[in-house]
Amino acid sequence: MRKAYEIICKGKVQGVFFRASSKEQADKLAIIGWVKNTPNGEVHMYAEGEEGAMQEFINWCHKGPIYANVTEVIAEETYMEENMSGFEIQR
Repeated sequence: MRKAYEIICKGKVQGVFFRASSKEQADKLAIIGWVKNTPNGEVHMYAEGEEGAMQEFINWCHKGPIYANVTEVIAEETYMEENMSGFEIQR
């Protein structure tokens, strides 16, 4: 069953290749959506995929890439967006 989540990652998550690494993870897990930095220093994502893949992705978000220091992850189930394909980095 497909699920969609809005995910916010807090901590040292900018300037550590978090967006590029999350795209890599999403592509590996066949997750579609987007990731972007926010002005307040967080990383905001929309991610959609199979339930098991989504849990694996959310678990990865708690660690992030090697130089990240994730202090909090907020993952809330949300409505699926239409016309999405792939996982993109938004600037």
